[in-house]
This record gives sequence, C-alpha cells and structure tokens, in this order.
Amino acid sequence: MDPVEILRAMKASLGGGGETALSAVEGKLKDPFAVLVATVLSHRTRDERTSEAAMRLFGRFRTPQELAAADESEVAGLIRGVGFYRNKARAIINIAKEITTKHGGEVPRDLEGLLELPSVGRKTANCVLVYGFGLEAIPVDTHVHRIANRLGLVATRTPGETESRLMEIFPRNAWTEVNDTFVMFGKKICKPIGPRCWSCPLTGFCMYYKTGSGRRTQGEREREVKRKS
Repeated sequence: MDPVEILRAMKASLGGGGETALSAVEGKLKDPFAVLVATVLSHRTRDERTSEAAMRLFGRFRTPQELAAADESEVAGLIRGVGFYRNKARAIINIAKEITTKHGGEVPRDLEGLLELPSVGRKTANCVLVYGFGLEAIPVDTHVHRIANRLGLVATRTPGETESRLMEIFPRNAWTEVNDTFVMFGKKICKPIGPRCWSCPLTGFCMYYKTGSGRRTQGEREREVKRKS
C-alpha cells in the first residue's frame, strides 16, 4: 500500500474530528515559541492538559523575554496539571533564557540550533519545525513509533531508527502530515492497549492484524457486542 494512501485512509477514518495539542496551540497562538514550550509540557501528559496549561502560561507570559524573567514558582503554578510540572517550569524558563540571550529572542529555525537548547531532544525539535514553522520533518513519538511498527512500515527498535526509515518511505512533501495524522489515529483507533481493529481501514495491510494480535482484539469486540445484544 502506498504510504500516502495510508495517510489518506487514516485521515478518512478519523472523520476530521479532533486535533493534537500542538495543532491547537499553533492554531490559537501562531507562535513557534509557544509550540516549543507546549511540546516540552506535553511529555507524559494528556493533550487536553497540555493545551490548557499552555494557554494559561501564555496568557501571562507571551514572549521568551517575559518567561526568561519569570518566577519559577509562578510558572509552576500556571502549568500545574502536566506531568513533572515543577521540573518543566525550570526547563522552559532555561529555554527562554537561552533563546533570549543567544538567539535574540527568536526560536532557531533549524534542527541543529534547536537541539542546542536545554531540555530539547530530537522529537521536540522536529515538532517545532513542523508545527511552529511548517518545515519538513517527521517527529516520532510513542504513537508514531508504535503504529509504524504495527503496520509493518518499519521494523525498528528506537524512535530515531523509525524517523530515519519513515523519511525514506514517505515523500518529502508528506512529512509534515505524518505526526499529526499518526497521533490522532493512535488516540482514536490504533490505541496502545485494546486497539480498535474493527474500525481500522488498514487491516488488509497491517502486520499486527495479519499475525493474529489484531484479530483477537476484533474477536473480543465482536463477542462483547453479542453479549450485550
């Protein structure tokens, strides 16, 4: 199955509903710095809490300069609800200071520059490139890594390996769609536990389904429906 067709099938199955936290933040604030901070906040945190915390924070501190001078306890209070919020408060203040002092208050537009920022890894940097600047990259989080391996698009052990393989598989003009599509598909259909194989359009292609794991999941669903009827 063509990789672009896979993306189209995923999008069609989602019915156009919902958006990721990063899409929501970018859509409301249209600011690469907000996307960067929201990505840091999103680690081990549900999308709803990430969006809420980011909007509270940027309702108070709008620029890197303002956040760089912020009181850590106030920032922690604003983002309370995300995982490890005290550590993240310190991290985003340090990022803001680095951007202010070394980059003139502007978020770097390249992978290398982003990776030099404190607490910024490859996934976060790629998220900023895609969601903050609309540049071609493939951020690989747990959803992307899981689904790509389940489908059989890749056979990789680490997110870094998955990123490299997906960059080879997908045409460059589709890279910016991969993360958002895979994440929403992973939240609604190809869930980590109890994937909804019965509503997936990719069972004819999916290695997870073909090897029996997905079929068992679908069989359990069918038995549950029969019990309720």
